[in-house]
Formats: sequence, structure tokens, C-alpha cells
Amino acid sequence: MSIPPSLPICGCFCLVFFYRCLSTMVGTYPLLSVQPMRGLVDEKIQVVVRNLPPALSVTLHSLHRSEDNDFWEAFGHYTSNDQGMVTVAKDASLGGTYEGAEPMGLLWSMQPVPGSRTGLRLRRIDVLTPMVVHISVYSGHMTEGFSKQSPLAIVVTERWYMAPGVCRIDIREHGVRGTLFLPPGPGPFPGVLDMWGGGGGLVEYRSCLLASHGFVSMVLEYLSHDKNRTSDIESTTYFEKAFRIVQEHPLVMKDRVALFGLSLGASVALNLAAYSKDISPRCCVCISGCHIHQINHSFSKVLNKDGYKIRFDEESRVVWRDISLPIPTDLGEKVDMGRIKCPLMLVVGEDDQNLATVESAKDMTQMMCAAGNEHLLTNLQYPDAGHLIEPPYTPHFRASNFILPQTRQKVMVLWGGYTKPHADAQEDFWEKSLSFLRQHLYPSPDSVPNAKL
Repeated sequence: MSIPPSLPICGCFCLVFFYRCLSTMVGTYPLLSVQPMRGLVDEKIQVVVRNLPPALSVTLHSLHRSEDNDFWEAFGHYTSNDQGMVTVAKDASLGGTYEGAEPMGLLWSMQPVPGSRTGLRLRRIDVLTPMVVHISVYSGHMTEGFSKQSPLAIVVTERWYMAPGVCRIDIREHGVRGTLFLPPGPGPFPGVLDMWGGGGGLVEYRSCLLASHGFVSMVLEYLSHDKNRTSDIESTTYFEKAFRIVQEHPLVMKDRVALFGLSLGASVALNLAAYSKDISPRCCVCISGCHIHQINHSFSKVLNKDGYKIRFDEESRVVWRDISLPIPTDLGEKVDMGRIKCPLMLVVGEDDQNLATVESAKDMTQMMCAAGNEHLLTNLQYPDAGHLIEPPYTPHFRASNFILPQTRQKVMVLWGGYTKPHADAQEDFWEKSLSFLRQHLYPSPDSVPNAKL
């Protein structure tokens, strides 16, 4: 008996219950365990199948329906051991969207189901609700047609960016737009100003996760999708006001506020750390950033100036990395890294096709060595990782649709990276960046709160 394609996911539960009842009449039935069933997105899960016949071929499958109503899936092929068990953390997947012993492969290798729209990117918009993932086990090694087959067992899991007690606050102060997330508890806490890249808008999930780990975090909108609102990137004043909003919050340790940026947001963080006379970040985390993007030159101006360097790959995907090349030798055309006075973490994917981050990181390192402040630098470089280095277990996107903030034109952008090494980079980067923030922002290790559901 198969499940009709039109049957909702929840309809599988009735069939599974039927098969379990039937199997109890003739013997044991397969048991699928996922622990924790409810956890933060950066918590590992333990997936185990029991009560299978020995040496049985099975497929473990994950399915998520995005907020845009697109379906994402991952799957691995396994063979049960002599005890009739499959333990995903220990047993190797023999094929599927990932291979080998990968505890989180059912999450980081997710991809749109066949027939989906092109250029999709999985991102959480509503952080007040969880990502719901259905994990199932099927008989045999399957690669397609999961909706037409009856699973042996299903478990529904919840993946949260927001830990219990985290408070979300809309910020509209002194012209600044953002979202502030407060950790649970009396505080005081360290603070983080979180800045995303050239896509613009408010992207909340990373800030929410930082708050779940004990940091007051505000994600900042500085490139607006509102045509009636001009870009705020052409002056340091806007960012300094945002920094002070975090700094002056009653739950924040005023001398322990960091900058955290990705792509263009990393370039903003470098500019602020080097040149601002009004704010002094305690430390900075800069992911996939470049030091030749000066804060008083907007993204549109950079494109207008060096747009002729834009190229397209064999699949007509936009490659922007050459805009940053060659790295200028004139100090006036890049951030003076010798002016950095706080600990700095640079995070670089060596297959970044969006910015020349490898060349930029090399030049920044040389500049800091020459200036004598290289002791402040932590440099993380990941072979075969791309531009979009995000919190762990997020699916990798080598390319995706991108809306140009200035024209609202949709293009397909090549970000770079390969799935397995990119997933490894995200896991390693996140652990090290949290340790970096704790080291430089928290007064003592004992004061860092636990962050699990």
C-alpha cells in the first residue's frame, strides 16, 4: 500500500499506526528514535533505528516544508547491523545526499525535492516558531518517490533558533531599524551588533541564536527593501547609533559589546573598528568580508565603479569576486588594519566566489603583522567552503537567487563551496566563534549561561 501524493504529511501517521498495530500481531515493529526531539538548531541529534531484521537495507529520510511552501529533503542509505540497529552517528551512509558516518547529514545535506523551483535558499523568517522536520525510515535503498511509499516509522522534530525565555523587541529608535533579542535571566549580558550582507532587509535567525547562547544581540537593517527609504550605509553615524542602542540597554555590560558581520556586514565591522571615534567594540567576528569596501562607498557605487569586472560562469551565474581584485596597494583604498585595537576573528571560505576573501584575508594579515597588532588576529580558513558561512547544519547553497537591493532585479549568484566541506566549516566556525565571543565578552567562564532547550 502506498501513500497518494496528495496525502498530507500528517496522514502518514495513521498509516504508520496501522502498520505498527499489524506488526504487533506477528512480532516486533521498527522503532525510530530522534533525540532531542525539540532542540536548538545548533544542537546535534541522535537518530537510531531498532527492531529491524539484521542486514536489512533501509533509507533514512528527512523532510521539511519551508515558510515559502517548498519541500526540502535529505536521505541516507544504511544496512542494519547484527542486532537489527542503525545508529546514524556511528554507521556509514552508503549513498544518498550524504555518505559516511554523519550525525547531522539528514539536516545539512537537505536540498529541494525534485521538481522544485530553481535557485532556492532555505532561511528562517519567523524565529518565534520552529523548523519542523519529519524524519522517517523506509525499507530498501530509495532515491526518489518517498511520498508514494509507506515509511516504517516517522518522528517529528522541532529545530528552534529561540531558546525558552528569549525576548524579541522591534527597534525603531533615532532612525535605526533592527530587532533586539534578550537572553533569559537578570543579566547583565555582553552585547552583539549583528550585520548581514548586501541582500538587505532584516535577517533575524543568527541574532536570535546568539541570544539563546547568552548575548544581547541586535540585528541591524541598513540596506532597506523600501524604495522610499535611502541606504544607510554611506555614513558611520547610523551604525554608531545602533551600537549605542545595544550598549546602553540596561541588561548589557557597556564595555563588552562586539561586532558580528557577514559579507558587506563584515566590511562595515572592519571600518567601524578601525575608524570610529565614538564606539569601541570589544571584539569583532568578520565572516566572508573584504577590507577594500569602505563604509563611505555604498555597494551600488562599488558596482558602478568596477562593474565591468563582473563575470558569468558556464551556467550564467553571477560571479562578483573579481570586483575586489587586485587588492589595492594604496592604503587609502582599503581599511588600515593597523588601526584595529580589538581582537578580530576572520572567517574565510577558500572557494568563495562572491568576494575575494582569501586574497583580502592574506593582505589584512600582512598589514597587521607589519603594524605589530597581529596578536589580535584569529584567522579561520576553510578549504572548499563558500561565501555563505552560517550557523551549523544549515543546508549549503553553491548558488541561489539574489535580489539586487538597488534595482530589485533577480539574478542567480554563485556563492561557491561544496556541500560536505562547507557543512564542516559551518560547524567548526560556529563553535569557535561562540568560544571567541565568550572569551572576550564574558568576565569569567563560570558566568556563561547554558544554552539548550
